[in-house]
Amino acid sequence: MSLDQIELLESLGLKLFFVAIFLLIGLAIQDVLKRGNVPKFGRSIVWLVLFLGCAGFIAKGIIEAAWESGGVG
Repeated sequence: MSLDQIELLESLGLKLFFVAIFLLIGLAIQDVLKRGNVPKFGRSIVWLVLFLGCAGFIAKGIIEAAWESGGVG
């Protein structure tokens, strides 16, 4: 394998790892909310915050990719 292929594999592996971590965090939060009998409004706020965190992380990745392809970063 060439160095470029290894870097691509590492990059894909890291992204898949983060997806798995976000999924596990979501499942853990869902379990805690169910066991704690949290009202619907509280659940909505928790999921909104979780979604915004994920969206910010994804936006950061897209912005970095755009900058790198444009030669900025």
